[in-house]
Amino acid sequence: MTKACIAEKIHVTTGFSLKESADMLETTFSIIKSTLEAGENIRITGFGNFEVKQKHDRRGRNPHTGETIRISARKVLTFKPSTILRHAINRQP
Repeated sequence: MTKACIAEKIHVTTGFSLKESADMLETTFSIIKSTLEAGENIRITGFGNFEVKQKHDRRGRNPHTGETIRISARKVLTFKPSTILRHAINRQP
């Protein structure tokens, strides 16, 4: 599903114009993106949690040469779906 498809569904469901629906979607994604860039976590009840985690430096290995390499520290984004979403996906009551 693309952003255009989501905007279309918002348009059909709410009755807002397609332009307004697309703008709302872009604004929502912009807020989520800036919040995550700031290192804050997002919890959406009934949907799930987006969490920014810090990974430390670690040693790795190049699988082709077997050479030991250093993997630098970085941030990773994780998503954990809520129980409600997991049950909906698996069709469990």
